[in-house]
Amino acid sequence: MSETVSSIHAVILFYGSIFAAGVVLAFNIYAMNYFKSEPFLAIKQRIANYVADCNALNEHITDLRNTYASMRKTDYGEATYQNISQYKYKKSGYANYKSKPNIVEVSKTVCDGARRQPFKYICKYFNIAPTEETLEQFEDVLNNFIAAEDGKVLSERTRTDILRSIRTEVPWIINNFFGARLAREVGFQPYSFSSVYFPTYSFRYISSGGKSGSQFDITFDIPMLERFIGYLGDVVKFKKSATGQRRLMTPKLRAFIIERDGHTCRICGNSTMEEPNLLLEVDHIIPIAKGGLTAEDNLQCLCWKCNRSKGTKVV
Repeated sequence: MSETVSSIHAVILFYGSIFAAGVVLAFNIYAMNYFKSEPFLAIKQRIANYVADCNALNEHITDLRNTYASMRKTDYGEATYQNISQYKYKKSGYANYKSKPNIVEVSKTVCDGARRQPFKYICKYFNIAPTEETLEQFEDVLNNFIAAEDGKVLSERTRTDILRSIRTEVPWIINNFFGARLAREVGFQPYSFSSVYFPTYSFRYISSGGKSGSQFDITFDIPMLERFIGYLGDVVKFKKSATGQRRLMTPKLRAFIIERDGHTCRICGNSTMEEPNLLLEVDHIIPIAKGGLTAEDNLQCLCWKCNRSKGTKVV
């Protein structure tokens, strides 16, 4: 009896799998034909400009995230290393420690010191001079990182709104089984907005035998970057000017400038009242690269399109 039940069960599974495969094939054929149909092509053409704007915003966000990577780095030259010792001694455990960018090999004392005073040791061991120029560079990085994080939210919301606007025109099968393909077919470019772009500085100690060690990492996410800018500002100690004490770029200052300008772009006049998913950025009227300061009278609210086209021009 049990063998009969098992045989029936096997037959059901066999024909069930054939039926499922047939359904999948039928759905795929249906989708292939639909995405070539005139009704879908008409939808795609109608929303093309909105999709293109969303893709352009994603490219802009990527540029903002790469601000730190594009900061000027000092070229110290290159050298070739050879181990010419008689016994070719190698630390037995060293292979377990993998190298990565922005990492420095230090003594245990230095590694412990970096843990207690990370900003001080970052400046010393990564050649970051606590000067006004350096401070302005990191302020620019912070400003762009915050805009990138805001842009991530707005981009996803815009993409969702566009797809939702056509949902009633798209067949149920496409909406429920081919959502990712639908996004690709209408023209959305693939993108990935992770937080891995935040720079990390690492201090690493490895014992002489390579069997023990420690590593201390400092990741410059937005809160940590804001604290580092505050540290640099305290070290530099700016003198008061005719316009008063120089202000540091902070999330609070960015929010103040956007609120002061009525959530409206100072160039094109577009605002979040007209376009709720509009990415607004805080721009230096006189760019930092040309000596502009982070001061209220040198900051303005721009939409991401105007800010991107402005570049280093004074507008």
